[in-house]
Amino acid sequence: MTSQPEERLVAAADVEDAPLHVVLVEPEIPPNTGNIARLCAATGCALHLVEPLGFRIDDRALKRAGLDYWHAVRVVVHPSLDAFLAAFPAERCWWIETTGAAPYASAAFARGDALVFGKETGALPQALLDAHRARTLRIPMRAGAVRSINLSTAAGIVTYAALAALDFPELI
Repeated sequence: MTSQPEERLVAAADVEDAPLHVVLVEPEIPPNTGNIARLCAATGCALHLVEPLGFRIDDRALKRAGLDYWHAVRVVVHPSLDAFLAAFPAERCWWIETTGAAPYASAAFARGDALVFGKETGALPQALLDAHRARTLRIPMRAGAVRSINLSTAAGIVTYAALAALDFPELI
């Protein structure tokens, strides 16, 4: 882990009980990550951040977007995508990308799965998507209207769909 404030971070072993793992690969925009952190606080999902990050976790905009919910979020920082893949089995990952093979609603989500999202300005590595094509998902949208949906919106859509498939574990 690099120069992130240690008080917000936990080890990967400390989130094994999470219903889902929301993984942001190289996120760049603090408010998006803050919104997703709030989503994770509300749902009990673990938040994994894959470096490099486009901000520090103590960034003011990130804190503002997460409001006062940071105490309820379990955050794991991975120094690279390779480090994340060494700690988390790829066969438990769903790769969310605009070019995904199937709509997110068709996925057979399981407790403990990881929902992996790429950075705001670029896709997940093509070789990774090619190697796991059957586990790539997309959010359907009108052709030619936009390149993609905002990262925090996409994370909310897919996370709640996965939680619904799991019958909203531990949620009221």
